[in-house]
Amino acid sequence: MTPANDNAPAIRMAGVTKYRGAQAVLRDVTFDVPPGQVVAVLGPSGAGKSTLLRCINHLETIDGGKIFVQGQLIGYRERGDLLVELPDAEISLQRRRIGMVFQSFNLFRHITVIENVMAGPIQVLGQSRTQAAALALELLQRVGLAEKADVYPNQLSGGQQQRVAIARALAMKPSVMLLDEPTSALDPELSQEVIEAIRQLARDGITLMIATHEMSLARDFAHRVLFMVNGELVEDRPARAFFDTPRHDRSKQFLSRHGEHAATA
Repeated sequence: MTPANDNAPAIRMAGVTKYRGAQAVLRDVTFDVPPGQVVAVLGPSGAGKSTLLRCINHLETIDGGKIFVQGQLIGYRERGDLLVELPDAEISLQRRRIGMVFQSFNLFRHITVIENVMAGPIQVLGQSRTQAAALALELLQRVGLAEKADVYPNQLSGGQQQRVAIARALAMKPSVMLLDEPTSALDPELSQEVIEAIRQLARDGITLMIATHEMSLARDFAHRVLFMVNGELVEDRPARAFFDTPRHDRSKQFLSRHGEHAATA
């Protein structure tokens, strides 16, 4: 397994293609993400946004191209001109450095909030309970939920549960964080809680890729927008430029439907 390289792009996709049956859900997708950059992945439903994120941490396999995180080839090893899928144990090691937050929270209901955050560091990283508890409390403080450490997930609002999910992902000390529609299951008020937690991650300089329909996530603090249609990356631009002067007709249509004042020139 190729070692990580701190001087490499945080994420690199090179010609990545994925099929479901005869349908291409990712089409020759190529981009680099420098360390510390916040990237919003936008596009209509079915554009391939979630699939793109799931391929980065090898929750889904790819049919062509390569994906690297900190210079490490993800999910495969090279054997001549072929890519051979890594054993599950090696893929699990790679995933430790790739935090993933889903729209459905996925918290363990039978244990408390702090125990949810402690689980990975204890079971995967081998930390003592004392170490893990100190880290978990620090992270819950960071997402504004230290006072909820000893309650159970079903006693929290949806926004609070999503903030716990963010803390749990951070507990594994990932080099990149992937957030898949993190506010889509929440009403607008609760969404703002989660947006503020993500905003703090951006201030902290964590590399973020966020698939979202929440335009404020992309417009207000993403450095860059990847806009996808039918599995194809059709715009890759600084966020301000994308919102002010979208180049592609599909980008203009998308922004118009979401209430953004897209230029037509």
